[in-house]
Amino acid sequence: MKAIICAAGMGTRLGKYTENLPKCMLEFNNKPLLEHQVDTLRSSGINDISIVRGYMPDKINITGTKYYENPDFATTNMVASLMTAEKEMSTDSEILICYADILYEKRLIDKIQKSKSPVSVLVDDDWAPYWMARLDDWRSDIESLTYDSESKIIDIGNPHCKLEDAMSRYIGLIKFNNQGIQAFKEIFHENKKKHWNSSEPWLRSKSFKQAYMTCMLQEMVNKGIDVHAVHTKKGWLEFDTSEDIEKAIQWNKTGEIKKYINLK
Repeated sequence: MKAIICAAGMGTRLGKYTENLPKCMLEFNNKPLLEHQVDTLRSSGINDISIVRGYMPDKINITGTKYYENPDFATTNMVASLMTAEKEMSTDSEILICYADILYEKRLIDKIQKSKSPVSVLVDDDWAPYWMARLDDWRSDIESLTYDSESKIIDIGNPHCKLEDAMSRYIGLIKFNNQGIQAFKEIFHENKKKHWNSSEPWLRSKSFKQAYMTCMLQEMVNKGIDVHAVHTKKGWLEFDTSEDIEKAIQWNKTGEIKKYINLK
């Protein structure tokens, strides 16, 4: 299996912390977030790792990884960054897509690797306590994630959903098998031809050029592809805002962090 880590973003919501450093290189628990993630992937047997850089690329340097560049990181989004590493997305290997600003326990990587679905999406069924601790107005930052009795995803990524439609939380770990990656590339290029130069909204994204990964997953669902929820409980942290990093540091000092993730 290969892993592609998307690490091109500026991390503007981290304020002073990312003025001179990409957010994936912020230090937490004695090493950069990205290094934590690479170490976890390797401990799960994934050694073919590519990193997509954008903002301050020279400051991202992890031994034994490959690099791709998104020069348009300021005007594009996750999907466009991922596709700069399309060379790695061959159908002779399963591909794990990772967000660079999230820490995962090894058990989460191990679990998603076992899934046989064309597209596997790791979801947290016990996300609410973390969200309540993380955000003062936690209900303002929910997204839909609904699935049927066999965990086949029906709807994902609607930020204006009812609370009951946030059945689980999208974490940012996605695995494609050969069928899934082929479908993903076909859908991307089909829509790129139609919408790349358009400023009109695309699904729930501002434009196709700024497409969210959840919108691509929803489009795959719309096309009848099996996008499967892989269930877990806790075991991850997101570092999207200055409050995230400050709270995580404080939780680590007090031991409260064990409620959400085991850092060992």
